[in-house]
Amino acid sequence: MAARKKQKEYIFAVGRRKTSVARVRLHKGKDQHTVNSMPIGQYFPGEQLQKLWSKPFQLTQTEGKYFITVKTAGGGKKGQLDATIHGVARALAILNEEAFKPLMRKNGLLTRDPRARERRKVGTGGKARRAKQSPKR
Repeated sequence: MAARKKQKEYIFAVGRRKTSVARVRLHKGKDQHTVNSMPIGQYFPGEQLQKLWSKPFQLTQTEGKYFITVKTAGGGKKGQLDATIHGVARALAILNEEAFKPLMRKNGLLTRDPRARERRKVGTGGKARRAKQSPKR
């Protein structure tokens, strides 16, 4: 007989920015926030970055009530940070849709930033928009 599956005790959401993807799990309780098995303060060091990733918790007044575990991949640290913020905001919106969703939508935390690297085009000399130099004579 198969063992009973344990019911999941978290809310799952995905955040994206440029080529970065953050898979966020929002757990109830008070524990350490982790990103790729590292404390979030170590992965995203500094006071400025701490203000950024904690913004969804501050807006919804849920600091200390929930903690996150994040697996992030792709892009650079800034893209991963923005993807993490997007994922946390989405998870909190799932948690309490009528209270949190309009608040975070108003602050732009639920909007996926569409800006990404433009692909290079054929005949542009290696760049996306640069035209090849035309001969003068």
